[in-house]
Amino acid sequence: MVFGDLRGWIEHLRKEGELHEVNAEVHWDCELGTVARKAFGEGDGPALLFNNITDYQKGRCTRLFTGGLSKYARVAMMLGLPKNASLTELVLATRKAYNGRVKPVLVKDGPVRENILKGDDINLYDFPIPKWHREDGGRYINTLAGIITNDLDTGRLNVGIYRGMIGKKNTIPTLIWPAQNWGGDFQKYADRGEEMPVACVYGWEPSLPFCAATPFPPDVSEYEVMGAIRGAPVELVKCETVPLMVPASAEMVIEGYISNDPKTFELEGAFGEFTGYFGGETALRHKIRVTAITHRNNPIFFGTLEGTLPKMLNENSIMSSVQRSALAWNILDRSGVPGVTDVHCPAVNNGTTLMIQIRQRYRGQAKQAAMAIWGTNASHQRYKHIWVVDEDIDIHDYASLDWAYAYRVNAAEGDILVVPGTFGNAIDPSTRLKDRDTLKFGTGKWARVLIDATVNMDFEPEEQYGGKRYPPTVHPHPEDWETVNRRWKEYGFKE
Repeated sequence: MVFGDLRGWIEHLRKEGELHEVNAEVHWDCELGTVARKAFGEGDGPALLFNNITDYQKGRCTRLFTGGLSKYARVAMMLGLPKNASLTELVLATRKAYNGRVKPVLVKDGPVRENILKGDDINLYDFPIPKWHREDGGRYINTLAGIITNDLDTGRLNVGIYRGMIGKKNTIPTLIWPAQNWGGDFQKYADRGEEMPVACVYGWEPSLPFCAATPFPPDVSEYEVMGAIRGAPVELVKCETVPLMVPASAEMVIEGYISNDPKTFELEGAFGEFTGYFGGETALRHKIRVTAITHRNNPIFFGTLEGTLPKMLNENSIMSSVQRSALAWNILDRSGVPGVTDVHCPAVNNGTTLMIQIRQRYRGQAKQAAMAIWGTNASHQRYKHIWVVDEDIDIHDYASLDWAYAYRVNAAEGDILVVPGTFGNAIDPSTRLKDRDTLKFGTGKWARVLIDATVNMDFEPEEQYGGKRYPPTVHPHPEDWETVNRRWKEYGFKE
């Protein structure tokens, strides 16, 4: 699906009845974030276009768009699937796109360069950046922006999602973790005593944030995967002050450099993170020193509300549910784990817990699957807990998982495996604060857990169970179901 730009995506959502325009005045200070929180609901709310933001009714930028992918139906639309496609169909389509590559093309110019700001003209406060939560350390401008960096050795362009707030009118204090792709890029510049160039992209087709939020291997450029999703190459233009390239029809781009000199650090945090808690306490951190802003005429700012809680889903949680499932399934395939029949990450935990359904062929298969996932860079911030179940367990239904946990898990039989001391998410509050110091350790510290809820193949097949390892379940036989279904109305029930 090629939408052309953010405006094409918005128009498509409008036609499909998936957009709600807020024309009443809404204040950028917490009110806008609260409206978004309520509207997103349990992943069934509309995308939002705010047209009347306090202090920004006039000026350089007057509108804000959010929630484009806060509903599975809209993820399906991005992938070119019917709006009612199942979650497994979304995951399968994403798996295919993640394995595809369509290289971007360089064009001479584009709408994103209609306005070019440098020097004293740079003022981040000219844009309607919300303070999303009361406890946020400031107005977070980088919530779903595509952050572009490059590998000094190969030239590969990376597009990631990394948080950043407005510091001064021309600085963005940010959070860099060495285990992330841009952290690896940054280290190469730091080792040479150089600042790292960076470009922040706000507002383009939905494939940009969808891919940017996915931890591909370091040698993969997200631009090529975006091309695979949309079925056409991404058109890029050169930046004005940094040696990077950005989508020609983006709404806005902020260019700048990041230094490793602690004297340049500014206060950043805390931030309402995807865990549902405020993470990354206020501290001196790296900053983006802004050297230019380019934007379209009448740009639409693009950001999102972070933080997932039960019955309070959002854009990141819905995206992660699909992204992290597809990514994990591809990892399992590449690792040679056989018999995988479905993979699911519940939206409420943003991929921190992974469910794998397998056709079990040999003992130890569940452990093989977990180790394959945990051995990749994709598990840095996700896949803390992994469940593996048999084919008869619906991994999209928690009651089924709970039943399997109750009657197929025996800790004394090795069905619960704990792997301590691994790298992990540094904003997980279940990890002691001292172990979340990324400047000291580079990452957080997790004890990962596998719950093997498959039928134990160490059990002997029993004659009384018809040669199987477990007794039969109480499911009615097919002929009994057929009789009851056929006579259902005779019993006085409605269809």
